[in-house]
Amino acid sequence: MIDAAKEALSFASGKSRTDLESNRMLVLALVKDIEIIGEAASRISEEFKASYPQIPWQEIIGMRNRLIHVYFDVDLDVLWSTVTKNLPQLVVELDNL
Repeated sequence: MIDAAKEALSFASGKSRTDLESNRMLVLALVKDIEIIGEAASRISEEFKASYPQIPWQEIIGMRNRLIHVYFDVDLDVLWSTVTKNLPQLVVELDNL
């Protein structure tokens, strides 16, 4: 999870929300990393998740599920917000495990 989160942050570094409009490769890379994060979260035991309630496990898994099923209709505002606002905090939380 942490590797994919850090990778997504690296991909987004130096970019802006408007870059998503013209850079399909960036969109696909960010989507894939978020899918990987969600898939990994879904494989973590309930006991472990319960031990770390500060991590929004269900939201992470839910985001993955939405991305998997929307294909070409990804909301770029939500994607960018997730990467720039949620992933930095997730990296901090995962580093503290």
